[in-house]
Amino acid sequence: MSANKKKYAFLGAVFAVCLAIDQITKQAILNRFVLGESLEIVPGLFSLTYVRNKGAAFGFLHSAPESFREPFFLAVPILAIFILGYLYYQLRVEERLSAWALSLILSGAAGNLIDRVRFGYVVDFLDFYLVRWGHWPAFNVADMAIVIGVSLLFLHSLLGRKVVAG
Repeated sequence: MSANKKKYAFLGAVFAVCLAIDQITKQAILNRFVLGESLEIVPGLFSLTYVRNKGAAFGFLHSAPESFREPFFLAVPILAIFILGYLYYQLRVEERLSAWALSLILSGAAGNLIDRVRFGYVVDFLDFYLVRWGHWPAFNVADMAIVIGVSLLFLHSLLGRKVVAG
């Protein structure tokens, strides 16, 4: 298999695994919970809570008019997917950390886009809180993939070519 084919096989594998985990976990929440229902897993730290996020991270734009919000949150991820796809295309085979990062961000963007197309909102359910410091907004596996991918890109930009990931 050529190096270029391996690069795209890697993208496909990471994308498929992350997207599958995201969609399976969201469907499990939809099958088991009613909106707002919560199951405490680790007392004082973590619950599974079914939340509908009509906005973006931290509920950004959740109260914007639907006539703006819906097209905006459909167009932005589609544009992001095309841009990320182009950036992935530009990667050299040896840029493994960036390949991981872009693959994760792509899968996360696709996972949340699927929710927006299916439901008009994103299914969130991972609910962390520390009584002393407060509550973190609920999120999902797609959000984790995006945050990890962006963090890897940030790490790469700080450390430059010194970072080697296999």
